[in-house]
Amino acid sequence: MSQHALHAFLARHRRLLVLTGAGCSTDSGIPDYRDADGQWKRTPPVNFAVFMGNEAIRKRYWARSLAGWPRVQAAQPNAAHRALARLEREGRIELLVTQNVDGLHQAAGSERVIDLHGRIDQVRCMDCGQLSTRAALQRRLDESNPRWRAHDAPSAPDGDADLDGLPFDEFVVPACTHCGGVLKPDVVFFGENVPPQRVEQALRRLERAEALLVVGSSLMVYSGYRFAQAAVARGIPIAAINLGRTRADALLTLKVATPCAEALAAL
Repeated sequence: MSQHALHAFLARHRRLLVLTGAGCSTDSGIPDYRDADGQWKRTPPVNFAVFMGNEAIRKRYWARSLAGWPRVQAAQPNAAHRALARLEREGRIELLVTQNVDGLHQAAGSERVIDLHGRIDQVRCMDCGQLSTRAALQRRLDESNPRWRAHDAPSAPDGDADLDGLPFDEFVVPACTHCGGVLKPDVVFFGENVPPQRVEQALRRLERAEALLVVGSSLMVYSGYRFAQAAVARGIPIAAINLGRTRADALLTLKVATPCAEALAAL
């Protein structure tokens, strides 16, 4: 029944602003953060101020990332990503705004994409601002920490890995090759603001859309929930594909409690 309702919703609303979250990438092997009630499945991600102010935390972060990054780098788009790319080619998508940092929408062929929280495949120096690739840093991390190559751990969200109980104080974190500054993934950490120009561009494009389609996001984080609020303020209906509770349940016109890849592949 929900699939028929989704078809009908999309038939009525031909121009969509799409907002995607972690549930869109779970079928690509990248774990999500929250359970069916919208609660954390694990310890929340590292806070920006803590990362910047605590060398021990940075060592732990990059050690876990050394183990977790190869799985994200190898991830491939799933049926949800491919379906959204096809909808864009058919002229149905005004803009795709993703809370994910994995780049899988672009890998599937989507071009009208705003990476709301940045990209995990890039690294930024927090002192001079120079950008470099995560792949290049992986090589430097590996060369600086040869004893850590044998460590493996279960995947965690966004290139993290459940690697604990090890002497992280021994881990060597390379500095910026340009200025010697602190390196950080070019993503928005908790406690850090989304660049306002990304939000402003997305809200402008929402004004041109006929509906908001939320795919795999609980909207518990305000950076995503604000788009549901803006849609309601503009009288734009909202459909959500999500297995669990969302922060915007009371605002939704339609909710489809089906895995994202299954729901979108059926289109």
